[in-house]
Amino acid sequence: MGTIATDKEQFRNYNHDQVNPAVVEHYRKMRSRQTYDYVQSMKAKYLTYDTPMNLWDAMRKLNELVDVSDPDLDLPNVQHLIQSAEAIRADGREDWMQLVGLIHDLGKMMFVKGSDEDGTSQAEQWGMVGDVFVVGCKLPDTCVYPEFNALNPDMDHPVYGTELGAYSQGCGLDQVDLAWGHDEYLYQVLSHHKNNKIPEAGMVMIRYHSFYPWHTGGSYTQFTTAKDDQYKQWIIDFNQYDLYTKSQKVYELDEVIDYYAPIAEKYLGSDPIWF
Repeated sequence: MGTIATDKEQFRNYNHDQVNPAVVEHYRKMRSRQTYDYVQSMKAKYLTYDTPMNLWDAMRKLNELVDVSDPDLDLPNVQHLIQSAEAIRADGREDWMQLVGLIHDLGKMMFVKGSDEDGTSQAEQWGMVGDVFVVGCKLPDTCVYPEFNALNPDMDHPVYGTELGAYSQGCGLDQVDLAWGHDEYLYQVLSHHKNNKIPEAGMVMIRYHSFYPWHTGGSYTQFTTAKDDQYKQWIIDFNQYDLYTKSQKVYELDEVIDYYAPIAEKYLGSDPIWF
């Protein structure tokens, strides 16, 4: 897989001495403000499906956003999406997986109707990007900057501060609530899109690719099932393209649309997507 970087240690370096201080501050805000109640309020506010948008118009919106949580790349987010898709394409993977690579961060266009108060704007992104965790239960030390876990008000809650929290043993990851962000937003938007034919594996890649404390850290085994073990294999496969293809190479979206448009129509149809 020549499209994937071999020096993987250069990625996801969150060392305080080497990372942009804005990344550290982002995670401090995210960990201290993303509570169980906050996530429920964000679902009620943003999962309204009242903003129809053409897929390519939404992609162009991402040219206005740089992900402040990413220690590896400071380009507009659409560049990362094209890099991921092109690496998947170069390796001859399935066309639906190429499409997933192209759109997996599309939920970040939430900033179009976001706000600083919610952490869903260009200036305040703590409710939109970054590694996610389960809300409503004890935070594990596998979170990025675990020293910020104690700042979360739910950790002092008699239920939410426990290992199982608001959930039950072996309930499955589909039954827990993750920190609010672009993954869950896009997953729900596509789940409600009448023309969506992306396979289950692709939808899982979209929903859980930022859930590092689980798929990389090994946490949350109190909730997982055999189905989640399959999910993890799909995520690990996808994340090699999400993580290790980042570079300063710049693409023009219009240069790749001719190739990806028929694939997008095959799996999403030609109707607008309701965000």
